[in-house]
Amino acid sequence: MRVAAIVEQCWHTVPGGTAVATVETARALSQLAGVDVIGVAGRHRRGQQPLVSPRIDVRQLHLPRPLLYEAWHRIGWPAVEPAVGEVDVVWASAMVAPPRRSPMVATVHDVAFLDHPEWSSKRGQSFFPRAFEIVAERADRVVCPSHQAADDCVRHGIDPDIVRVIPWGVEVVHPTEAEIAEVRSRLDLPDRFVVWVGTVEPRKNLETLVRAMADVDADLVVVGPEGWVTERDVFSPLGRRVHQLGRVDDGTRNAVIAAADILAMPSWVEGFGLPVLEAMALGTAVVTSRGTAPAELASGVGWAAPAGDPAAWSEILNEVLADDDGRRLAERIGMERAANFTWADTARSYRDVFADAAA
Repeated sequence: MRVAAIVEQCWHTVPGGTAVATVETARALSQLAGVDVIGVAGRHRRGQQPLVSPRIDVRQLHLPRPLLYEAWHRIGWPAVEPAVGEVDVVWASAMVAPPRRSPMVATVHDVAFLDHPEWSSKRGQSFFPRAFEIVAERADRVVCPSHQAADDCVRHGIDPDIVRVIPWGVEVVHPTEAEIAEVRSRLDLPDRFVVWVGTVEPRKNLETLVRAMADVDADLVVVGPEGWVTERDVFSPLGRRVHQLGRVDDGTRNAVIAAADILAMPSWVEGFGLPVLEAMALGTAVVTSRGTAPAELASGVGWAAPAGDPAAWSEILNEVLADDDGRRLAERIGMERAANFTWADTARSYRDVFADAAA
């Protein structure tokens, strides 16, 4: 089976979890017998490196990204097949669908842009709804990483008969105690802290977490790049109790998560919530928003609070921090749960969906 996978998101300014999921799934697919995965991207200047390495062979089309995406949406050109050769299926891995000449599988990670367009950039407010419409028109199968995302797709008109749920996997390198100590010292991390990981943007609901942390006996450590439409002073109420690390390498991020007492993810909406699964794999307790995709992942092994209730978040964070035995038990069970989420399983499920679409 030959699969053409769109990997242009690896060159985005903020690749996010969708790029990580695409790359890890494509890598695992390429390791399956009988599966050949070829990446497809727009034209980039010689030497321009992606923020997330695709880790597979990539063929470039003639148009740079802004023109490529518009051409795909407005005039249905160019097709990917002339660049990659004949394929059994095209995988629109981040909901940007090229013209359909071969069977197509599209991944829709979430539809927050439909329910809350104010959370998107001006560009996103026009681009993503159109991308969703085109996926509904062109895709033979639509894959979502969680039941929450799948339900939202169906609610917005995707035929439920073509929707499939395939969770992401997780693969983290566990830092040693010495490595954790080095990161603590280098970044001057506090002894006791709650960590948040992601791209700073409105749907992440950082305002609720910051308000909650005002009544929590711990500092807040923030890992990840700035995104869009978020007030720059969102963290100012915490003063010196907030530590903004920005974008860090994978090893540093893993050490920070492993060193934390809790990973908090107060998002209003997530398609999956990879930081929650990474924290579980690293043996760190998690608190997330009730009724979201990350709460699916942490059900029975983590804690959940209403997304818009800072007082409830404060109460639960303090409860978890005070209950060392309960936190350690949850961390152990979380590691056991996370071990069931592998990129190999994700890849095998995608292979089955690709075969179904091709048939």
